[in-house]
Amino acid sequence: MFELVLLAREEQVESVSDALMELEALSVSVEDADADTPAEQALFGEPDMPAPKAGWQRSTLRALFPDESTATDAATLLLAQEWVADLQVHSLQPVPQQDWVRLTQSQFAPVEITPSFWIVPSWHEAPAAATQVIRLDPGLAFGTGTHPTTRMCLRWIATHEAAVRGRRVLDYGCGSGILAIGAALFGATPIDAVDIDPAAIQSTRDNARANGVTLDAGLPERAGSPAAAYPLVLANILATPLKLLAPLLSAHVSASGHLVLAGILERQAAELQAAYAPWLQLEVSDGEDGWILMTARRAA
Repeated sequence: MFELVLLAREEQVESVSDALMELEALSVSVEDADADTPAEQALFGEPDMPAPKAGWQRSTLRALFPDESTATDAATLLLAQEWVADLQVHSLQPVPQQDWVRLTQSQFAPVEITPSFWIVPSWHEAPAAATQVIRLDPGLAFGTGTHPTTRMCLRWIATHEAAVRGRRVLDYGCGSGILAIGAALFGATPIDAVDIDPAAIQSTRDNARANGVTLDAGLPERAGSPAAAYPLVLANILATPLKLLAPLLSAHVSASGHLVLAGILERQAAELQAAYAPWLQLEVSDGEDGWILMTARRAA
């Protein structure tokens, strides 16, 4: 493959990106041309907030092409257009051959949840101290254990076994199914894992099979009516959908049941507490890298 690197103005980024794809680019990525300098822009903000612009004031576009001639033709055709004034070709060069599978795998090492509970990719040996292991490879669905929100949820499960073992569990917004699988390893049964994304549902089923655990994965309707109660409800999403789901998730928590929420920034704690106040009293139970875990327990 060959990489064509262009320097474009902010207002050109979207049009140039579209043109590159029309000119047979395999992919196009956009970066801040002033990254790691005093002129660097913080274009992308916090989770669940849209990017304010399509590009930076000075944007670097990296387009991959299958061969040199296609990349050269694309650059020539683009530069001939009047609407791309000031567009600059930075470089056109071959992409070094790499073992992409091995490179990707090297980025995912075993993740410690507790000293005895680990998430381990299939190509790694489990640590000697691990008595509970989730085997999970990166895939299309969110949740590999590398993000603080996932680790905090799993840490809660591992340290509250009495609230998990033998209990019916709902994993709402299951992604890869990692929380449902973690609950199963600590004795939860039965388990419903639901998501609006069919790819996440399939990923959850595949990962459950790979870990030898039993659960039911499907669309949110699988959880039953809003009054269907679970002793443990887990939801690792983001603050905005968690607020919208407050009535539904709260209704799913049985008497004496636990609600465990993640995907929340420290500054969003009060918003979540207010959203759930009519039903449950949320409190901050854990925190890591600016993210928090919020939990509540319904009265008996």
